[in-house]
Amino acid sequence: MKRKWEDSPMMRAARCQETKSVPVWLMRQAGRYMPEYQAIREHVSFMELCKTPELAAEVMLTAVQRLNVDAAIIFSDILLILEPMGFELEFEPDGGPKIGNPIRNSSAVKMVRELESVEPLEFVMNTIRCTRERLDDSLPLIGFAGAPFTLAAYAIEGGSSHHFRQVKTFMHIYPNEWQEMMQKFAVSTARYLNSQINAGVQIVQLFDSWAGCLSGEDYKKYVKPYSRMLIDLIVPGTPIIHFAPGNPVLLTDIRDAGGHVIGIDWRITVQQAWEVIGSNYAVQGNLDPAILLTNRDLIRQSVLHILRQVERRPGFIFNLGHGIMPQTPVENAIALVNAVHEFGIVR
Repeated sequence: MKRKWEDSPMMRAARCQETKSVPVWLMRQAGRYMPEYQAIREHVSFMELCKTPELAAEVMLTAVQRLNVDAAIIFSDILLILEPMGFELEFEPDGGPKIGNPIRNSSAVKMVRELESVEPLEFVMNTIRCTRERLDDSLPLIGFAGAPFTLAAYAIEGGSSHHFRQVKTFMHIYPNEWQEMMQKFAVSTARYLNSQINAGVQIVQLFDSWAGCLSGEDYKKYVKPYSRMLIDLIVPGTPIIHFAPGNPVLLTDIRDAGGHVIGIDWRITVQQAWEVIGSNYAVQGNLDPAILLTNRDLIRQSVLHILRQVERRPGFIFNLGHGIMPQTPVENAIALVNAVHEFGIVR
């Protein structure tokens, strides 16, 4: 039996098919900017929330209902896969990740365990099942994971970084160990995403959040082969969103690494992105999240500006160029979604 989500604006746009309206969802649409999320976090840590499927589903479903978006994304974190792969992961009270045993030399790569079974991450699959069961049948559910480079960056830097000095040094000095590690991340992440698909998600997004720190040459040599390896292993027929913000120079290689939808940020326009990647790919983006800190009039103007670039062509998914900032008023996020629904009707 055909499910309603299969013909939803989100799924059709991901397949570059015509839609009656432009679909919209927001990265981090369930998070610290919402009072409902803050109320739950008063009683549980971020890690506990991620590992409690009923609460994780509740957080996302509340966001979907309040915002009236066209897709839900599971409430989880890209770094959870690192724990069963041998890393000591914790989140600081401010939400920042910390790796207790980062890779500091070439011999440490041997400690990285390929994820041969997703059983240690079964709580994520239960979150998917719980969310899918309670989510409106007309809305697709998005699963996600971190791309190999971004996982490696966290694993080597030990957490967030501004300069990525250690990961860049490592990949240049230890190319053999880099290859071994990246292959483990690629195969493990593919296995993880395929389990999410089997558990009930309809789309997956690959977050290469830190790839933008690289030159085009380094991306080609040290990152692209492993993102390609991962994407080639995903269950055929599943729409894949490939999001690697921060450096529009990489866009052609990001496209060639794989994915049906290419996520972009505000450093490139939608028109320019399509000129680079080609019209047979869908595009997702690309409002600067800082606009949501302004006012509703400016939000509406910014939404209209982006939609005019799209010119109602098939294959566009409205989103931010990065996640919602914690300081964002919920009313402004709602205003954004309402504006997309108002201006994005295809006549």
